[in-house]
Amino acid sequence: MSTDKGFELIREFERSTDPIPAFNVCKLVCNVCCVPLVLRLLFDSVFQDDGVRSVLEDISKIYQENYAHAITFNETGDRKFLPLVMYRHNLIKRQKRCVLAYLANRLFRLKRLRWHVGPILPAEIKACINEPESIWFNKYSRILAEYMASIHDGYGLNLTNDIKPPKSLYIEVRCLTDYGKFELENGEIILLKKNSQHYLPKLQCEQLIRQGILQHIT
Repeated sequence: MSTDKGFELIREFERSTDPIPAFNVCKLVCNVCCVPLVLRLLFDSVFQDDGVRSVLEDISKIYQENYAHAITFNETGDRKFLPLVMYRHNLIKRQKRCVLAYLANRLFRLKRLRWHVGPILPAEIKACINEPESIWFNKYSRILAEYMASIHDGYGLNLTNDIKPPKSLYIEVRCLTDYGKFELENGEIILLKKNSQHYLPKLQCEQLIRQGILQHIT
């Protein structure tokens, strides 16, 4: 066994330039399988795949071997296997930390996407997350929306707007696609056609900028 796979899992994630890289089942399974048997039910519920379950069962044998050697040491005092037992034990803890770091950082990126993209993820990002992550994102999104609706004396306040303090209330934007009609808060209708340029309130068009519909002309 080696800790290289756990470290490689995190390194590839950090190097990715995607908003969130595709869930790395293959590498994650190699590391999750080194976790003691008591946690396997958790991962079995995430990875409903016969091939993955087969690998989990194969690698769990290593844990059982370590357990057997530990029992032998406790009963006989034979220190022959003690270095190997300690190595496997520390390796299991290292792999668990790598897996938990990988999973936690994926959630951090999903949280950031909620603030910058909105409550509806683009199809290409949805394809990169698994079902538990999708459930977590929806719950986080709902909690955030409920909180934003409750503040400002019940009038609500969209905290995802103006994450950075604006330099101006109006900005010049260019439309990157044929979006159609866009209604401002004052009731004015703006026709957003590809390559058209407009001078709009930053607060009202920021969401379209994040979605790639408008481009801020600086």
